[in-house]
This record gives sequence, C-alpha cells and structure tokens, in this order.
Amino acid sequence: MLFEIAEYIGIIAFATSGFFVGVQNRLDFLGVLISVFLTTLGGGIMRDIAVDRMPYAFTQNTPAIMAIGVMTALILFRFHKKDSLENKAFFIISDSIGLISFSITGSLIALEYGFNLTGVLALAFVTAVGGGIMRDIIINEIPFVFKTGFYGTVALLVGLCLYMLDRYDLVQVYTIAVVFVFGVVLRLVAYYRKWSIPLV
Repeated sequence: MLFEIAEYIGIIAFATSGFFVGVQNRLDFLGVLISVFLTTLGGGIMRDIAVDRMPYAFTQNTPAIMAIGVMTALILFRFHKKDSLENKAFFIISDSIGLISFSITGSLIALEYGFNLTGVLALAFVTAVGGGIMRDIIINEIPFVFKTGFYGTVALLVGLCLYMLDRYDLVQVYTIAVVFVFGVVLRLVAYYRKWSIPLV
C-alpha cells in the first residue's frame, strides 16, 4: 500500500512536470505525450529491471491511464497556453513532489529486495531521475538533474533516510510521510534559495 500511494502521487506529479517540459520545448502532441510517459514511467521501469521483475507500468493499467488523464486535464484547462511554465510555482512544486515520491518508491523496492545502502541509494536516484534523464536526452537537452543544484542530492538523502529507518524497523506510513514532507520542503528551499553543489 505504501508503495502504491507513493507511486500514484509520483505519477500525477511527474506527468505534470513532463507535460510542462514538453510544452516549453515546443513539442507537438506526440512529443508532449512521449515527454509525459518518459518522465512518469521511465525511472520506475529502470528500477524494476534493476531488481529483475516485470515493470509495474507493464502489469498495471493505472499508471498509463493516470498519465494520460493528467495530460488531458492540463490541455483542457489550457495550461499549454501559459508563458514561462518552467518558472511557475506549479511546475516546481509538481516536479518536487514527483522527485520525492519516486525516491521513496525506489527505496522501498530496494529495501524489499534486501539491498544494502548502495543499492537503496542507487534505486532511489534512478527511480527519481531516470525518466527525466531519458526525456532530456531525447529532446537534446542537458539532463535537468545535471544542471539544477541539489536535485539528485535530495533523492539520495531520501534514500538514506529510508535506509536508516529500515535499520530500526521504523518504516511505516507516518515516518514515510515525514520523509516525504522533509524531502519536498528541502527541494523547494534549495530551488528558491538557489543552493547548488560546487562545480568541479
């Protein structure tokens, strides 16, 4: 249940941010649809392949239906006609929620399969940013995670928090909710305060 709640929240949030990215890059309808699907499902597919299980998106119809539903709603409410979508709070908030939600699902799957700390961090990171990286490569952009300070770092911190909670048998709805709020707030603060990782 915890996995599905986090997965569905992530799908809705990342479908929204994927839509905004596609519109900002002036993609046609098919291009925006691909942007939505890659952002929403790409990281989860990579996560499930890593643990050698059939991808969740390939066994359940709900993820695809939700992604299409979000895209349809955004078009009906004419969000694609608004200017400077990337700078709007709605985009930043939805992307932050998706980042944290998928960091949590990646961590939960890793813990379920008995991964060590490295494995938990890897799956948290891949699930959260893998789809966005594929999307950005396809539209010939530098991946968002490589140019936005503290983006991938937040996913790793979420993975670390869940690993430590699991060590003390504290993974439950309330603790995950706390991690979720912490992660979203941290990401938003980092974005608006322009925190960044030092350049090499």
